[in-house]
Amino acid sequence: MNYETITPEEFAARAARGERVRLIDVREPEEFELARVEGAELLPLSRFAEWAGALDAEEEIVVMCHHGIRSAQVCAYLAGQGFAKMVNLAGGIERWSWEVDRSVPRY
Repeated sequence: MNYETITPEEFAARAARGERVRLIDVREPEEFELARVEGAELLPLSRFAEWAGALDAEEEIVVMCHHGIRSAQVCAYLAGQGFAKMVNLAGGIERWSWEVDRSVPRY
């Protein structure tokens, strides 16, 4: 694996310390409307070709989805393209809801 993984609790702790890390949510707009992490940037996987070229290969980027599978695919692909700091949010919004913020709806 050529990218890292972070748990929702670890990410929340980093955010609480004021660390600035870009959080990209690759779910679709309908999913994002149902449940979201505050501060996450919606960049749907279905439009990957439109936004991938605008990313900074040196920036630390945490990617999330519903369960962590689509985000892992994005991380693997971008890491293979030379992105040095790709991080997958393990378990996605589902795990976030269980471990960090139970007010975030599960679907």
